[in-house]
Amino acid sequence: MSKPVLFVTGASSGIGRAAAIAFARDGYAVCGLARRAERLASLQAEIAALPGAPGRFLALPGDVRAAAELETAVARAQAQFGRLDVLLANAGIGQHGALAAADWADVQAVLRTNIDGLLHSVRACVPALRANGGGHIIIVSSIVSGIHTPYTATYAASKAFASSLAGSLRLELEGQNIGVTDALIGRTATEFNQNRLGEAHEISGGLPSASAEAVADALLQAVAKKQRHVLVSAFDRAALAGGVLAPGLMARLAKRQYEPRGGGNPE
Repeated sequence: MSKPVLFVTGASSGIGRAAAIAFARDGYAVCGLARRAERLASLQAEIAALPGAPGRFLALPGDVRAAAELETAVARAQAQFGRLDVLLANAGIGQHGALAAADWADVQAVLRTNIDGLLHSVRACVPALRANGGGHIIIVSSIVSGIHTPYTATYAASKAFASSLAGSLRLELEGQNIGVTDALIGRTATEFNQNRLGEAHEISGGLPSASAEAVADALLQAVAKKQRHVLVSAFDRAALAGGVLAPGLMARLAKRQYEPRGGGNPE
């Protein structure tokens, strides 16, 4: 039997990169899509150095915001490995600042990446999974999908979309032997916060962060156990529960974390 194949978006850094390595170490062939080709080359070299893993990585420079690029990448993955078993829809960006004052280009970038990119990824990969007799989709969402988070509202709304889509897709695809996991990820030690669009702002500290490797291991386990949801830590579970049981309190705490210095109503 040929090795299972992972298709991961946003593979050049953070959770995507860590997941590519974790799945390769577990015996998967990995197809990694990202815009930064030089980062993919570095990842390819790292995976090639894993015991028994040479040749298991296919670098796919591309942009999730372009449907045609996703379709081409999936076709290349199938041509290279003959199958597709898991989609890890991970690509995403953040944006910080008061919504009314935000640069529309930043808002649009978040929506096109986190929503359009997710839709393009699913639509490109589902036919390949179906052709293989089934498979699994992991949608990387966030615990903020269930919490009102001022000053990062566009990002939070995009993740609420992602979680809602995961639930709907699970019902659509269950008869086709395709499982769907909603990965509700909390704060993770990656480049994500530094790369947020919008106002430069140091996010308040004091909250626990998981490592990208810990998140990657949880995602690998989710596929093996066909989990519907992933919550990496006890803190993440508590935060998500707080969004349901005490939404006002959680919103105030989020505001304290994300509010720009000097207040949230710029002239």
